[in-house]
Amino acid sequence: MDALGHVNNGRHVDYLQDARVDFLFRTAAELGADALETGLLVARHEVQYRAPLVFRPEPVRIELWISEIRAASFTVDYEILDAEPERRTYVEARTKLVPFDFTANRLRRITPVEKAALTKLVGA
Repeated sequence: MDALGHVNNGRHVDYLQDARVDFLFRTAAELGADALETGLLVARHEVQYRAPLVFRPEPVRIELWISEIRAASFTVDYEILDAEPERRTYVEARTKLVPFDFTANRLRRITPVEKAALTKLVGA
């Protein structure tokens, strides 16, 4: 929390990362694209704060989906929100990820298997 009792802006990025890692680890394994579990780097974050999120016992919801797939990167879009009783969005965000080969210490292209897996998650 910051001095005004709001969730700190840096903590929002932590929430997004936790959701993205869980989503990609679980989904990558299910779709046979295991390299996406460990071989990704964040190239860019964009965060738009729509409303202050104050301390409360109720959890917020994080929705995320793949919005773009390129030859050597893909983008995850997110919303941090309350879905009920009415939809209220606190944060809209986007993360550009690039596949990385840690053995060779270089960026790599998305494989056909990874592209097929990611395509299933577009707008999911």
